[in-house]
Amino acid sequence: MNKRKIVNDPVFGFITVPCDLIYDLMQHPMVHRLTRIKQLGLTCYVYPGAQHTRFQHSLGALFLMTEAIKTLQNKGNEITLEEAEAVYAAIFLHDVGHGPFSHTLEEFFYKNISHEDIGIAIIEKLNEEFNGKLSLTIEILKNTYHKKYLHELVSGQLDMDRLDYLRRDSFFTGVSEGNIGSARIIKMLNIKNDKLVVEAKGIYSIENFLMSRRLMYWQVYLHKTAFAAELMLCKTLERARYLVQRGENIFASDNLMYFLKNQPETITCENLSIFTTLDDTDIWVSMKAWVKHSDKVLSTLSSGIINRNIFKLEISNEPIQEEDLNKKLEEIQDKWNLSREDAKFLIAQKMVSNHLYSKGETGIDILYSDGNTKSISQASDMFNLDLLSKKVSKFYFCYVRGL
Repeated sequence: MNKRKIVNDPVFGFITVPCDLIYDLMQHPMVHRLTRIKQLGLTCYVYPGAQHTRFQHSLGALFLMTEAIKTLQNKGNEITLEEAEAVYAAIFLHDVGHGPFSHTLEEFFYKNISHEDIGIAIIEKLNEEFNGKLSLTIEILKNTYHKKYLHELVSGQLDMDRLDYLRRDSFFTGVSEGNIGSARIIKMLNIKNDKLVVEAKGIYSIENFLMSRRLMYWQVYLHKTAFAAELMLCKTLERARYLVQRGENIFASDNLMYFLKNQPETITCENLSIFTTLDDTDIWVSMKAWVKHSDKVLSTLSSGIINRNIFKLEISNEPIQEEDLNKKLEEIQDKWNLSREDAKFLIAQKMVSNHLYSKGETGIDILYSDGNTKSISQASDMFNLDLLSKKVSKFYFCYVRGL
């Protein structure tokens, strides 16, 4: 059977499946479920075109990885066929641990377990099914393989994940600021002392990349309306769990019901098997039923999500004062005739932060023709390290409309 299929991608054009392993992974139910998980959660409430999926993003990141490996090999860096296939699998599977609505509900299903940790558990399970063919992939993802730059290509300041999601999310939202020069950046990549570097000719593309990332975060990923909708979705699921654990009867698929009854603190074969059947559909179908539920809070929240009557949101540079929070809760109690405990489900607050450049990650180094390197903060006349690494924080406070 010919497994070297060609996929037509709206962002990068024709993408060739690079090897049999990737084709087989594409067909696996644990991976294919990503076609039913939105890349940007409820951002489509602001940008209607943002309907693309985690699977599409994974394909795009895979394409960029094949281009990056070709570039590095053409510059004399030795990357074996086995290593190339392993890093292709690593980038293709890097988001396999996401649950319904991607980052929005990441803290709901498991307690204090990230989608990266869930992803590793899924890949280890896949590795058993694929008779050890993903062992090197797991080493690269865990950064235990001796060629550290392979991990950087998957998870770093200039990884193929970021290069795809900025281009792709820009394309589907129509926000042009994210339309980075990914092809130019990849052509400028090289390796120096087992570290990914960018040739000096590409410095302006890197500056544009950093600025684009900052702008996309505030205009798309942390857009106040989308964020309010996602906080409302979190509250809806929290209310459903609250009712279920009090013994009330609500509709949900069997697999969603498991996580309404439980919030595991460890990953087991049982709960992982259940988790990997979930997608956005489980949540939408449940919320459509909850609109008519007798519980006023659950029905209000669900109806708000379904009919786009989402939380009203206020942004400030300081957290809301306790006095103001109590006043808002009292208003909700009075208007909706609710107890204080119930009223708390109709209100939400969260601090969000963003920065262009993280000191905690492996930095971006610029390679000059004489073989010397400088960090981007030293090489660029546009930025300085303090500006790049400065964290900007905002406090989001939202509540049910109609007060």
